[in-house]
Amino acid sequence: MEYISSDTNVWLDFAAINKLEIPFKLPYTYLMHEDAIENELLSPRELRENLMGLGLQAVELTEEEFYLTEEYNAKYVKPSLYDCVALAIAKVKGITLMTGDGPLRKAAEQENVAVIGTIGILDRLFGGNYIEKEEYLYCLKELQKINGKNRRLPEKEQQKRVENAEKR
Repeated sequence: MEYISSDTNVWLDFAAINKLEIPFKLPYTYLMHEDAIENELLSPRELRENLMGLGLQAVELTEEEFYLTEEYNAKYVKPSLYDCVALAIAKVKGITLMTGDGPLRKAAEQENVAVIGTIGILDRLFGGNYIEKEEYLYCLKELQKINGKNRRLPEKEQQKRVENAEKR
């Protein structure tokens, strides 16, 4: 079982297309700091309860993660405190960070932390035969419909995947 340190925005992407459950088909355990769960997973109203019911694991910070969070919060201007918490958890545990947040992805790159986002999760689901082509295409196309509103995903990457999947 692989562990993934989770930021909020990927969950919001899957919630927006009513597919919150599909990342849990992967053989991953998603971790999120308990305060981030309480303070960031507020909308839609049932998001927190649904994620916890699906298997999102609340974690406390170790002392090392706490001090690293403080360091990242001082070092990086744009990522939020909870973004820095997710990055510190990933760094200390040596696991992947799941986020779509641009500034957080850049910070993770500087800290040599592997990152996966919404599209990467969909790619792993489809590539690993956890979902069928139809569901993969549905998710990509639904994300395209809402992109630019409250969601920000790379349009060219989405379109490339739609075109490639349709050829299969």
